[in-house]
Amino acid sequence: MTTFSLPDAEATTRLGEAIAPLLAPGEAVLLYGPLGMGKSTLARGLIRALTRPDEDVPSPTFTLVQFYESDPPIAHFDLYRLTRPEEAFEVGLDEALDEGCALIEWPERLGENPSHMLGPDRLTITIAEDGEGRLATVSGAGAWEAKLKELHV
Repeated sequence: MTTFSLPDAEATTRLGEAIAPLLAPGEAVLLYGPLGMGKSTLARGLIRALTRPDEDVPSPTFTLVQFYESDPPIAHFDLYRLTRPEEAFEVGLDEALDEGCALIEWPERLGENPSHMLGPDRLTITIAEDGEGRLATVSGAGAWEAKLKELHV
C-alpha cells in the first residue's frame, strides 16, 4: 500500500497520468471516495494520458459508461446509479475488460467482493480529505502488486 498527498486538482491529475502508462488489457482501476474527492479529476488525467490532452472526458454519471479508443482501450464506468451488481455486465464491464481496461468510479456497487467480477489485476485507489487537499491510498492486486513500485507522481 502506498499513499500520495494530493494538495490540489493538478496533483490528482498527475496521479492519473502516472498510472496510464502502466495499464495493460484486462486490468481494472477502482476509485473509491465520497462525492467531491476528485475521482473524476483523476479519471480525466488517466484517460487524457492514454488518448490526447484535449480529449473530452465527461463524467459517465448518467450514461454509466464512456468508451475511449486508446492503447489499451479504456472504458470509464460510474456505477453510482446501479441498484444490483449484475447491472455492471449489462453496461459492458466484462467486454471492457476483455478488450482493454476498466476505470471504475463507485466500485462498491459491485458488492463486498468485486474480485469475482473483475480480473486478478486491479489497482485500488481510495481518495479522502487531507486538510485542504486529498490523500490517495493506493493498493494493488495481481500484476499491480509489482507495478506499484513503478508508480511515481
